[in-house]
Amino acid sequence: MRHVGLWIVCLTALLSLAVRPSLGAETDRLPRVATFRCDITPPLGQPMFSCDALRTVEQPLLAKGVVLESDGQRYVMCALDWCLLGNGSYDALRAKIAAAAGTEVSHVALQTVHEHTAPLADGDAEKLLADIGQPRTALNSQVLEEIGQRLAAAVQQSLDHFEPFDQVGAGQAKVERVAATRRAFDADGKLQTRFSTCKDPAIRTLPEGTIDPYLKTITFARGRKPLVRLHYYATHPQTVYGDGRASSDVAGDAREKMEQKEGVFQIYFNGCGGDVTMGKYNGGSREDRDGLASRLLAGMETAAAATKLVPAGPIQWRTYALRMPARTDAGFALADYLTIMKDREIVPVRRVYHGAGRVVFLKRIQQPIEATSLQIGGVHVVHLPGEPMIGFQLFAQSLKPKDFVAVAGYGDSGPGYLCLAKAFSEGGYEPSSSSVAPESEALIKKAIGSLLGAD
Repeated sequence: MRHVGLWIVCLTALLSLAVRPSLGAETDRLPRVATFRCDITPPLGQPMFSCDALRTVEQPLLAKGVVLESDGQRYVMCALDWCLLGNGSYDALRAKIAAAAGTEVSHVALQTVHEHTAPLADGDAEKLLADIGQPRTALNSQVLEEIGQRLAAAVQQSLDHFEPFDQVGAGQAKVERVAATRRAFDADGKLQTRFSTCKDPAIRTLPEGTIDPYLKTITFARGRKPLVRLHYYATHPQTVYGDGRASSDVAGDAREKMEQKEGVFQIYFNGCGGDVTMGKYNGGSREDRDGLASRLLAGMETAAAATKLVPAGPIQWRTYALRMPARTDAGFALADYLTIMKDREIVPVRRVYHGAGRVVFLKRIQQPIEATSLQIGGVHVVHLPGEPMIGFQLFAQSLKPKDFVAVAGYGDSGPGYLCLAKAFSEGGYEPSSSSVAPESEALIKKAIGSLLGAD
């Protein structure tokens, strides 16, 4: 009997070996995902967005992303806890990520979350300012290079940890009392600017206005097990800044708490929040920040719980070469930008963002900005440059009303704000911070249509 039992054990082992190759072959045909995380906090003393020197790190600033692999191609989607990344610095970091992932540059979507307790990175603009003896207002080239190398190493290391996924999930939830329009009109029809921190009760009580109230969550899973979640919500994410802190603020608070609670890798992308802030619900107190983070986290949890998983189909990645004309109206010529750049009486952040950065962008105006999109079945993600107004996100969703459409803004910050044409006639903060002409609205919408396969 003992020999019979031994024979059965051996036969079972042989049969299991015979079956494994077919299971392995099936798994090999599935798309795969790898996640990466990297600390991208600059050294103490480096300037933050408001050009105050970094004095303390409240939370590490992180780069978090995924590498997707399907049919022999790789695609990268990465969100940085930085305020802005523009012009040649954007191109250089995107190229480093592509090389580390073993893919084409056009297969990399690189976005910032846009916290203001974080740096502005534009090496070309910084060099222009340094050449005329202006004090440093953005990360210097050496720091950018060092951080880029760290991020590239994290991407490369992730390639050893690919996991197959056979399900893609989509879920959304309404987020209460977080986002509201920055372009609030009062009872007299006058435009009031509701900044991220707002202490004026009359402006705070104005209606929420046009926003996208839904947080959208995309999940890659194997069976019922989520491997990574990507969250998309549209608002300026900062509460208080300009005090020498590095912090991922409300978005980072919610994202990291969600990861701790669920034990699943979480990434947060900022949508088309160019004209959306949290100022209606933020007077600048710690209690306000904690409440905003708690409500954003509740949106993530509800969207995750509402997620419906379906079999993951093939990955489709689209690119679009977006060209937008430069502004030619008064105050937006090269000479104006040079004047701003050189004027030591102007606050430093304007010298780099409205001065040197615009000089660089104007010199690159004939170079298209590459927008990209990901599609898996009925799930779409559109990646846009600049600081797009919420109208572009709502437009994208209107093109595919039966599908799940998420939008990430804040790619290459070179063009500044991407505004709807009517905003230029209405006035307000956003068009004053745009480097591209009103005709850009139609061009951006054409790009969105193409990226969604709906043109």
